[in-house]
Amino acid sequence: MNYTLHQLKVFAAVAEYQSNTKSAEARLLTQPAVSIQLKHFQNQFKIPLTEVVSRQLYLTDFGQEIAEACENILNEVDEINSKVLSFQGQISGKLKVSVVSTGKYIMPYFLNDFLKLHPGIELQMDVTNKAEVVESLVNNEVDFSLISVMPDQLQLNSVPLMENKLMLVGSRLHELKTNQVYRPKILERIELISREKGSGTRETTGVFLAKEKLQVRRKLELKSNEAVKQAVIAGLGYSIMPLIGIKYELSLGDLDIIPVKKLPIKSMWLLFWGKNKIHGPAAKEFAQHIAMHKDKIIHEHFSWYEQYD
Repeated sequence: MNYTLHQLKVFAAVAEYQSNTKSAEARLLTQPAVSIQLKHFQNQFKIPLTEVVSRQLYLTDFGQEIAEACENILNEVDEINSKVLSFQGQISGKLKVSVVSTGKYIMPYFLNDFLKLHPGIELQMDVTNKAEVVESLVNNEVDFSLISVMPDQLQLNSVPLMENKLMLVGSRLHELKTNQVYRPKILERIELISREKGSGTRETTGVFLAKEKLQVRRKLELKSNEAVKQAVIAGLGYSIMPLIGIKYELSLGDLDIIPVKKLPIKSMWLLFWGKNKIHGPAAKEFAQHIAMHKDKIIHEHFSWYEQYD
């Protein structure tokens, strides 16, 4: 048998998330790449490591034992790498971050230069909805979480990153005019496509609708911004979406922003961590990096964002 370190890392991620898609996001790989590595790893065993029940991936009992062995091996490898880098005067270790799905459009830009400066740091980033991000905070599973809605009843520290703007959008074939500013009541006349319950976008939009006393018609509820985006492009309805995720579609003309009074709905992406969280060297260094370079990163990568207000 000839296991590679890469295969061990991929299988450890699959064991943790029990999903090829989430494992790919955490390892910054494509889903096919994860599937291929998992297949190569499985081919070295005559006993199945995983099974799929009702379209959900689970570890077998044997797979669970192998996952525990992988974790032990990877921890030893991390210890070796850490010692080597420490002797060389470099910072090493894991940096664990969970972000809401809209955060995937901004978080990589805040991480890119930092990881280039510190190649000994291994990033683990989970992209999911707000409810699961908050759960990872509660369970102390991550160093930092990126959310645009403040979690209730948690003792947290936070630093603001940048503004989140939600706009009403439609496909290029929509019937509303883009040179006219509509009253918020227009939202009662159209069919809206929205995110699922537990989503930060859904929660922020709900607060706005309640404040304006608007009753809207939800045509579809979907579990990702990408799914919502494609449904709107196809002409299935309109949606109140984060501006940050539709830059490319706006440039192509696939989506239009419909001007509505009191929109955009604005919130702030915040980087959270527990008040009693004891950060390791990698997390401490990242917090300092954000404090020093946040404004520069926003200016370099998100100047286009300011024209939409």
